[in-house]
Amino acid sequence: MNSSAKASPWWTPSVHADRRPFLIGRNAIQAALRGFFAREDFIEVDTAVLQISPSNEAHLHAFATEAVTTDGQRAPFYLHTSPEFACKKLLAAGEERISCFAHVYRNRERGPLHHPEFTMLEWYRAGESYESLMMDCVRILALAAEMMKTKTLGYRGAVSDPFAGPERLSVAEAFERHAGIDLLASVAADGSTDRDHLAAELRRTGMRVADDDGWADLFSRVLVEKIEPHLGFGRITILDEYPVSEAALARPSARDPRVAERFELYACGVELANGFGELTNAAEQRRRFEIEMAEKARIYGETYPIDEDFLAALSLMPEASGVALGFDRLVMLATGASRIEQVLWAPVAEYGK
Repeated sequence: MNSSAKASPWWTPSVHADRRPFLIGRNAIQAALRGFFAREDFIEVDTAVLQISPSNEAHLHAFATEAVTTDGQRAPFYLHTSPEFACKKLLAAGEERISCFAHVYRNRERGPLHHPEFTMLEWYRAGESYESLMMDCVRILALAAEMMKTKTLGYRGAVSDPFAGPERLSVAEAFERHAGIDLLASVAADGSTDRDHLAAELRRTGMRVADDDGWADLFSRVLVEKIEPHLGFGRITILDEYPVSEAALARPSARDPRVAERFELYACGVELANGFGELTNAAEQRRRFEIEMAEKARIYGETYPIDEDFLAALSLMPEASGVALGFDRLVMLATGASRIEQVLWAPVAEYGK
């Protein structure tokens, strides 16, 4: 076959016939999860895609657009990268248990596990610990497997048993076990980080360090190269207690101020979910957003506005925990699909070729 020949479009009957079992599986899993949340007394909500700010994380990239009024005035808007800001405003409004299947949009992302438009399942429990969300995740993965009549989740030859008890591992433990690095030795009690100390640790273990690498760059390199390849094999892994500088919108841990109530869920080496004990301190949240946007400006030469409405809502938001799960990825692992386009009813057109 000519290597330059294009694959048939997804709407070609033969291609659709190959994809259809995955898509029917997707619908069955989504229906089962809606039933799960209904039994748990969650209210399903729907949030606006157009937002003042798409997020304020340095390495998330949004699609930009603009609104035009009837008299021709223009205002910048973005397609949201997550329904998080809107969901937290609903918590501030008085909702206590909410779930949301949201189409979200992320630029600079396309590959076997990434798509510019995908479905995020996000849910929140007011007044409950983030450990309750970990248990939700375990139950949801088992339910997805049950719907597909399989005993394991799978991806590219790897398997994970969603019915076995999950491994719970702190980030510091993972750095020590899989990279031989004492991560928290480079994190002070106030959460500040020592870039040179962590760089020395990477060099000691033979890892690459560039002169312009910041602490966060080094942290991410170890996580991606040394740790993630070991997570979620055989059984689910819950990677817990991220350093506060990597906490995004999570509150600091009462046990150790150097780390935050943040966890990520892995199966078959694939990251499936990201959960927080939610930060409700508006001043601290603003400080983190400003740090992230300064980093974004340094690396990418752009920033996103801060949603002042969101920061105002934090003053009314109750203590809560929330989690975002990549629904399409879960479907992939439960159905045996190898690429995310196989589980999307109508994928985004190819571009940039």
